[in-house]
Amino acid sequence: MKMLSRKTSCDSHGQDSSYFLGWQEYEKNPYDAVQNPSGIIQMGLAENQLSFDLLESWIAENPDAVGLKRNGESIFKELALFQDYHGLPAFKNELVDFMSKIRRNKVKFDPKKLVLNAGATSANETLMFCLADPGDAFLLPVPYYPGFDRDLKWRTGVEIVPIQCSSSNGFKITAPALEEAYMQAQNLGLKVKGVLITNPSNPLGTTTTRSELNDLIDFIAAKGIHMVCDEIYSGTVFDSSSFVSITEALTDRKLEYTQVWNRIHIVYSLSKDLGLPGFRVGMIYSNNETVVSAAIKMSSFGLVSSQTQYLLSRILSDKKFTSKYLKTNQKRLRKRKELLVSGLKNADIKCLKSNAGLFVWVDMRHLLISDTFEAEKELWKRILFEVGLNVSPGSSCHCSEPGWFRMCFANMSVETLKIAMQRIKAFTDYVSSASDKRKHLALVCNSKTRSLAKWVCQLASSDRERDR
Repeated sequence: MKMLSRKTSCDSHGQDSSYFLGWQEYEKNPYDAVQNPSGIIQMGLAENQLSFDLLESWIAENPDAVGLKRNGESIFKELALFQDYHGLPAFKNELVDFMSKIRRNKVKFDPKKLVLNAGATSANETLMFCLADPGDAFLLPVPYYPGFDRDLKWRTGVEIVPIQCSSSNGFKITAPALEEAYMQAQNLGLKVKGVLITNPSNPLGTTTTRSELNDLIDFIAAKGIHMVCDEIYSGTVFDSSSFVSITEALTDRKLEYTQVWNRIHIVYSLSKDLGLPGFRVGMIYSNNETVVSAAIKMSSFGLVSSQTQYLLSRILSDKKFTSKYLKTNQKRLRKRKELLVSGLKNADIKCLKSNAGLFVWVDMRHLLISDTFEAEKELWKRILFEVGLNVSPGSSCHCSEPGWFRMCFANMSVETLKIAMQRIKAFTDYVSSASDKRKHLALVCNSKTRSLAKWVCQLASSDRERDR
């Protein structure tokens, strides 16, 4: 007699992806400059720690906000007892103002059309529940964030059909690729309910062009389907003038209050732009009243605490601080990204040109023994187990071309990033010096318990001495 549900044995969570497997190996052997200098450096975590000092300074200067006080009086009881599906009005008002500021105030948002969720993960899944039935499909441009296999599919039963994008044009979305994906879904007997994109893109670190957005708008208008725009990296754009929100694109085409307007839905979060993933603050913004109503009801399964909302409303209401934060954060991200790109270039590794995000899309096709995903997997194993870097292979992002990897740069110190670059440089020097590439790749680590290569340990030892 079967005692558990089918969901407990369902493999659609994606936990067996190399994206998650790399995390597991990192957790077994994490790098520490003093305690474990030869450990694995985490470059698979898209976390923004570069401007945390600004947040800590604000907290230190505003003890009443942390102490849950208003005008010096405690409101602990009020916040501890209050919980409303709709969220605190003050927080929602500040949140939509913040969203507008990021978009250079070219568009405005209505707090009544905003639904709070416990992070973007919850927001994306909630939208899937609202827009599609089990067995329906959403089209996603590849490569895409590996977590979408979990967020969009696992509990909802929604299928993902890839929109094939190529390095030949910088992985841009094209009208023919959209039509091809739609036809593929139909051939599979799937009903297409919409398209989902991330803008800026994870893992590419690029912003969607206005031309791409117009092609997408035309496509969903012609097919009568929805579009979900995950814009959680909108505040990480190094050049803010290059970011065009889907709302701005629609407004410029005077599509307000049309059927298309009601089929566009935005996902946002404070996890990336403010570097607060632990606060679990995400949201859905939609002009569709039915979607908003249903999403509010569903939000009871993933509410944001009143205490969190109060603290963040105080932070966001400080306009001088948020302006300084966004400007400083963008400068720091650009500088750190350039440091990574420079280090990779020194190792004869190129990257896709990017202007946003917490990562770069790295081209290691020249290091593959063959143009196959099996070769990519073997290279990934070497980088993980011997070089000691947890990076995300393109196959985990469903990239159609083997040899691309995502590397994150904002979750570590400058010193740690430099060590990572020293390791990758030593690795590529070793590879290039090998007279027979096949021989060198035959040394690929087949055992997960294999120790790091000797040259990595030597690097770690010398770095430790320098740090001291």
